Amino acid sequence: MLSQKTIDTIQAITPAVASNADKITCKFYQRMFSGNPEVKAFFNQAHQQSGQQPAALAGAVCAYFQHIDNLAVLKPAIELIAHKHCSLGVQAEHYPIVGKHLVEAIKEVMGDAVTDDVVSAVVEAYGLLAQVCIDREKEIYRDQASAAGGWTGRRDFVVDRKVPESEIITSFYLKPADGGLIPDFLPGQYITVHIDHPTTPTSPRNYSLSDAPNGKHFRISVKREPAPNANAPDGLISNHLHDRVNPGDSIAIGPPCGEFTIDPKNWGNRPVVFLAGGIGVTPLLSMAKAIASTPNASPMVFVQAARNSAVHAFRNEVESLRREAHGDVQIHFLYDQPLADDLSSGRCHASGVIDAATIAKLSPSPNAEFFFCGPKPFMFHIQSLLDGMSIDRSRTHCEFFGPKQSI
Repeated sequence: MLSQKTIDTIQAITPAVASNADKITCKFYQRMFSGNPEVKAFFNQAHQQSGQQPAALAGAVCAYFQHIDNLAVLKPAIELIAHKHCSLGVQAEHYPIVGKHLVEAIKEVMGDAVTDDVVSAVVEAYGLLAQVCIDREKEIYRDQASAAGGWTGRRDFVVDRKVPESEIITSFYLKPADGGLIPDFLPGQYITVHIDHPTTPTSPRNYSLSDAPNGKHFRISVKREPAPNANAPDGLISNHLHDRVNPGDSIAIGPPCGEFTIDPKNWGNRPVVFLAGGIGVTPLLSMAKAIASTPNASPMVFVQAARNSAVHAFRNEVESLRREAHGDVQIHFLYDQPLADDLSSGRCHASGVIDAATIAKLSPSPNAEFFFCGPKPFMFHIQSLLDGMSIDRSRTHCEFFGPKQSI
């Protein structure tokens, strides 16, 4: 528990910290990577360069300070962070490094406003948060290690198959190099790929598992990421996987992690609507396949939005849900930039983007649960639609690729 003095001090400085949050987090990463370069391997440097990671940390710091007297509301965020840390192999000894550089960054940016009392309060508050995360991560590591076929840290897997799914998405089927078992996982979880790129130090990447648990292989499906603008490079790791990694090659991966999940064994018969945009289909497909295979499967709707048929991945697998499921399944494909014959050939059901009318028409029940994933604009659009339809947020579940953001 935090002392009342610490709570009062944190509450008093929260407005100033919030107004300087971006500067603080940028200074924090500069200091940490300079003073402790060994931790750089835990971070996706593309997210550093784009500003996503500093912005996400700024939001997290502000949220923690704002809720310093009611930490229970931060439980979902802590669960997300703990899984992310375990996917990367973060250990308890790394927390003091972060704490040191965070305090120094706050002092550097806020200057004389950071008194000894403020430093003491920040240190105490950070220490509590760190311990909560460490304790939860110990539990996750223990569960990973004790699972049949489970492990912690890195494990070598061999690319068994490499299958193009569209012009821009390729699936990689991975089997353990040691010939051992692979653990079960919850649909929606991801694994972490560690690539020693020829020109860049190891930069971890999380990729959703795109197939249902099967005990035979893991499957990730990777979109070839183009450069976001003329002054930036193409996606380093995604292009490396597409161009350089082939069947027979070995890659190191971390164990399944992530809190954006469905547990088919405990789902019951709750109706569910999946809303997928682009590469966001990957975790949702894993969930849908797992739910569809259960006896007395829940009524399900799977809406997939893509640009057109050239980049539409997993058409056959999504359509197979309707044929193979043990319950009612509706499928709906939308293209926002259809090719000339996409509509006439029946490759999609409609053109345009997902709207409230489509969701309302297809939804199997007023009490359905909604899972959605896709690019940032898609995510904001879907959440806005669901809010406008008065869908309680307790029934909406989403996954951002990259640092978590608020929608």
